[in-house]
Order: sequence, then C-alpha cells, then structure tokens
Amino acid sequence: MTESRKPRHSTEGGYARGEETRRKLIDAAISLFGQHGFAGASTRDIAALAGVNAPALQYYFENKEGVYRACAESIADEALQVLEPALLAAQRTLDDEGATQDALIDSFVTLQCSIADLMFKKGRETDRRLFFAREQGGGEPEIGSQILRDRLRSPMNKVNAALVARITGRAENDPITIVRMISIWGQFFAFHVARESTLSMLGWADLDGENAEFVKTIVSAQTRLLLDSWRREAE
Repeated sequence: MTESRKPRHSTEGGYARGEETRRKLIDAAISLFGQHGFAGASTRDIAALAGVNAPALQYYFENKEGVYRACAESIADEALQVLEPALLAAQRTLDDEGATQDALIDSFVTLQCSIADLMFKKGRETDRRLFFAREQGGGEPEIGSQILRDRLRSPMNKVNAALVARITGRAENDPITIVRMISIWGQFFAFHVARESTLSMLGWADLDGENAEFVKTIVSAQTRLLLDSWRREAE
C-alpha cells in the first residue's frame, strides 16, 4: 500500500501552506470516511470538502488508500498526545518492583481517565467517533486498523493487562485477566459509542466540563472498587 506523501515545498512559507492543505484534506477525509465509509467517500468529494483542487489529494497522498492511511496516522498522533504521559507513567510504575498496590491501581485509573479525556474532548470528536466505529465494524482498509492497533491499542492493552495482572496476582495472558481488563476498560466506551443515548438519559446537552468530570469520578470509583476486590481475592 502506498504511504502518504509529505509536502515537497522547499521554502518555509510554501511548506507551511502545504501542511495546512494536507491538514484540511485529512480532516475532510476523516469526516467523509466516517459518514460514508471508505467505499462511499470519493477523492473528489474529499478535495471539495477540504476546499482544494482534486489533484492536490494525489499530490500529497497519491490515492484514496494513501489518504486513509494518513487519517489513521493522524488519529493515532492526536490520541498519543493525550495518552502518552499517563502511559509512560504507568510503565514506570510497572517497572518499579516495589510499587504498592495503591500505586498500581492509581496508574490504571489515571490511564483510564486519560482515555475519557480523549473521548470527551470537544471539537471534532463526532467525525473521529464515526471513523473508529466503521474501522472497528470491519470492511474498511486493513492498514487503518493496523496503524491504530500497532501504535495505539496494543501498547495500551499491554500496559493495562500488566497492571491488572500485578494487582490481581494472575498472569498477563490469563483469559480472566484479559476479560477483566476489557470489561473494566470499557466503562467509558458507552458514553463514547452511544453518546446521544447517554446524553438523553442523563438530560444533558453535552458531555464536557462538569458533566465529564462527574462521569469520570463515578467510573473511577467503580474501577477502584473492582480492582481492589480482585486484589483481595488473590490474598
């Protein structure tokens, strides 16, 4: 599969304009891929939504697969900007053989809340949520799932499984560890995937500010209770 191209402008001003154009194309593509899927979004429509000429997309990305790959890379980059500090901190806790159970649980909750911050972030979340939903549903180019898996999901899952394993005294690859990690990690996803339904039930207009903090507080407390109960089972 063809890799996305970088702008080839040599001057500083031209490079900045090139990056702006490339960014517009990626944002437009994420929106249309989310709404219509890979097959339903044309390169012409992507260029039109970005407000650029159709040849510009070929210049930067060569083809539709190239721009799809760039979309996945961009989403991974944005996510890691939010998640990486907590991810690195959690790994440091895991590397500390003397880390207490409370420190391990704190690391898990902090990492979980960083995911919530990413999900509840205002702005372009709808387009990215739809892009994720289609990619997870299958039928989209495998390169997108590969990028998101290699750069984002696998590192997160590895650290989270290791934290649950250390807390509960089980192996990281134990099916019980994995199911527990997936289930406890998924508490925020209902607010992300079924956003409109949850907002309707709560009578909220949006999920930001005090509302987001309220959800994080409740879910974090549940997470601590579950992790602590599993810890006590192992004693």
